[in-house]
Amino acid sequence: MRHTDKPWRRTHLATDTESDASRAGSAAGIASATSSVRASVPTSAALPMPADTEPGVDLRDVEREAALIRLFDSRHAQLVRLAVLLGAEQEAEDVVAEAFCALHHRWYRLRAPEAAPAYLRSVVCNLVRMRIRRLQVSRRHADVEVSDIASAESTALMHEDQRQVVDALKNLPARQREALVLRYWMDLKEREIAEAMGISKGAVKSHISRGMHALSRAMENH
Repeated sequence: MRHTDKPWRRTHLATDTESDASRAGSAAGIASATSSVRASVPTSAALPMPADTEPGVDLRDVEREAALIRLFDSRHAQLVRLAVLLGAEQEAEDVVAEAFCALHHRWYRLRAPEAAPAYLRSVVCNLVRMRIRRLQVSRRHADVEVSDIASAESTALMHEDQRQVVDALKNLPARQREALVLRYWMDLKEREIAEAMGISKGAVKSHISRGMHALSRAMENH
């Protein structure tokens, strides 16, 4: 099986790709040789498989790789946008790539393939939250101010009429910012937001309410 060359696959899944390609090549060779032998003997004859024959490609792995490629193609841009709005800035693509790697390793533990998008959102939220905490710690222990460098993603995704809102969002507490972004930018339901943030629906309502109040005051004073 030939895998689509994706950034997250190049940086984190090269080993898996080489292993799958090796097994696929071996399986194809075995199938071809077996077909030739079977064509020359009666169909009732039983052909013992060599003891050192490698097993065929696991269909579950094939389905996983295909599903991950479809998810990457359909969700990557949306997740990068989510990471940017949450505060990942120039590291947004790295955050999303790491989220896809986490999904790759956890795939067989998902309750269903349909749960993958929610899992990706949850990982992105957690990774951005961790990044912001690291930045806060580094700024407290450094005398120099860390400059905010706008990434290509943030420049492309934020139009001029959105910049004031995004600037105000950056000043909100992390949980309030996450709740507002997931609700009004991602258009998620409270249940989905609660799952992504790892909190209760009641807490989601509280964060949205407080976040909207703080955002409104920030916009009035802008």
